[in-house]
Amino acid sequence: MKRMGIGLQLFTVRDQLAADFEGTLRHVAGLGYEGVEFFHYGDIPAARMKELLDELGLKAIGCHIQLSSLKDNLQAEIDYLKTIGSKYAVCPWLPEELRSAEAWQQHLVDLAAIGKACTEQGIELLYHNHDFEFSTKIDGQMVFEAMFERIPAENLKVEMDIGWVQFSGIDPVAYIAKYAGRLPIVHLKDYLKESRDPGKTIDTVELGEGSLALNDIIQAASDADVDWIIVEQDSCTNPPLEAVETSLNWLKQNYLNQF
Repeated sequence: MKRMGIGLQLFTVRDQLAADFEGTLRHVAGLGYEGVEFFHYGDIPAARMKELLDELGLKAIGCHIQLSSLKDNLQAEIDYLKTIGSKYAVCPWLPEELRSAEAWQQHLVDLAAIGKACTEQGIELLYHNHDFEFSTKIDGQMVFEAMFERIPAENLKVEMDIGWVQFSGIDPVAYIAKYAGRLPIVHLKDYLKESRDPGKTIDTVELGEGSLALNDIIQAASDADVDWIIVEQDSCTNPPLEAVETSLNWLKQNYLNQF
């Protein structure tokens, strides 16, 4: 079994970040997370963020950056990532009005160009899935698969959100194997098979409390040479900082105890 890094997608603790960005990072580091994946920087200058991360012993894994900013503000995004010692720029989401098959034709062109520009400066572009990439098709092919077939691997890699893959009816273990070698990051997400809230699309819970075969998924990630396992919980019933501690404790007991 490969020893993969353990990180947190900070979106999970977004309310805490809004109240106290630096204090929340300190708390996350104190829990034992080795790295963090940003979705914004709290208006903290890059040099100060680098100092803070170094002080806390946290690795800047990457940042979720909206496609609009990747298109219109790419150089500034790259410069920030390089300053904080990160190499991953991740396209995380598309608003509903931009998910049609016609819109995706242009997105693939844009992502290819953005990925090439990132590669030229030592940054890797990744795409993070939800469920809509599996329901929309281009020329009869799921958008997710079309994206990675049409854009060269050196210009676009996979950040696979395992929860959304299974939610879409796809076997996550098989899908991890399918993208081995192009999959540096896995988002490990657990959810209940039957939602407690009919209004929730996916009812995410702490690791080990949902329906996913997490041990098999971690083994598959190791076999696929994944570098980082990132904990993400879209919404938390329990206080978010408690929830991410529970998930980390599960990883300590079921994965990290092997090393």
